[in-house]
Amino acid sequence: MKGASEKSPQSEKKSTVGIGLRQVLSAVWPMYLDNEPKKMRGKSFTGKVVVMLCVASFLLGFLFTSQTWNHPPENQTLIALNHIEKVGDTSSQDCDHKRKLVEGKAGKLVEGKSGDIMGEVTKTHQAIQKLDKSISTLEMELAVARTRQNNGSPSLEGTHSQRIKKAFVFIGINTAFSSKKRRDSLRETWVPRGAKLKKLEKEKGIVIRFVIGHSATPGGVLDRAIDEEDAENKDFLRLPHVEGYHELSSKTLIYFSRIISMWDADFYMKIDDDVHVNLGMLATNLAKYRTRPRVYIGCMKSGPVLSQKGVKYHEKEFWKFGEEGNKYFRHATGQIYAISKDLANYISINMQILKKYANEDVSLGSWLIGLDVEHVDDRSMCCGSPPDCEWKAKAGNVCVASFDWTCSGVCKSVERMKLVHEACGEGEGAVWNVEL
Repeated sequence: MKGASEKSPQSEKKSTVGIGLRQVLSAVWPMYLDNEPKKMRGKSFTGKVVVMLCVASFLLGFLFTSQTWNHPPENQTLIALNHIEKVGDTSSQDCDHKRKLVEGKAGKLVEGKSGDIMGEVTKTHQAIQKLDKSISTLEMELAVARTRQNNGSPSLEGTHSQRIKKAFVFIGINTAFSSKKRRDSLRETWVPRGAKLKKLEKEKGIVIRFVIGHSATPGGVLDRAIDEEDAENKDFLRLPHVEGYHELSSKTLIYFSRIISMWDADFYMKIDDDVHVNLGMLATNLAKYRTRPRVYIGCMKSGPVLSQKGVKYHEKEFWKFGEEGNKYFRHATGQIYAISKDLANYISINMQILKKYANEDVSLGSWLIGLDVEHVDDRSMCCGSPPDCEWKAKAGNVCVASFDWTCSGVCKSVERMKLVHEACGEGEGAVWNVEL
């Protein structure tokens, strides 16, 4: 009886599992359990059935949730795609805008740096030019000092102490005893007088003097006339030189040798007294070469070597220039030219051994031809008289100097200099506006 009434532990465990599973299934499939036959309610499920039901439930749930999340409604899908496209377009526009800003800033930065670099290169180049000129000047002044010491002349320091003023340019107007009317025609046009002359020296460093030597009879009538004219105008430079037409090369040599001991200028010029000059344009053009050493400025030419005796400008030593019919080397025409200070110093140092030819402009060219000199061919320094210089002035190309080649100066300069000045002049105030 005992064996029939008592249940084994294994049967109790199966019964308990069956009851628990039934409760779970009743919650999931209540209709199925309510409709099952009465005879089935009393039976319990085996372990295999339970496992299969669990697996089936898991698969059904997985399929249901996959259908729900993986297949949204078609209109919602289109909305999402449109939103993504709009976001992409906006992002693309933002990226393009930022890229353009970056490229613009980078371009400006590069452009700015390029400008800065070019500016620095220009400044460096100018500094090198100034240094080169300073070295050249010091070397030349040292040579001047040695030469003067060897000759028993005052030292360089003493010479400097005697120089009252520095100058930008010293303009020596070559003149003769018989040329008073020419000098007056220049004083009435482009050469300042009295207080204006002194003001030009003080404010602009432009010194102008008529250059003349002495007569063959010192203290004679000719010399006294120049002394009286100088006392009135105070615009002469007297040279220890005997005047004479065939002595122009000697006069030029003495002029450059003398003037550097009196004025410390950047440039020294020689101009004939029948040439018209615009001082403002002259100063502007010279200022371009202020930092360059060894500069020779003028209208460069190469005329024929005249070997035939008896003709004007006959060259006695024509054979040195080759066969008959040859031309001279390039040199500035004698009506107007300028040289830098170191070249004037060179002439002063070597004046005793420099060769003098028939033409003073050829002589100067020969003194410089073998040196490391920059020849500047400035065609504005040899314009013709009206209408040539007048047309150029109206076109905005004001000439530095004007003269007629046929006359080696302004033809009939005493009568026509005022006309040339009125037609081709730059205006009285031009020179005062030049920054030096």
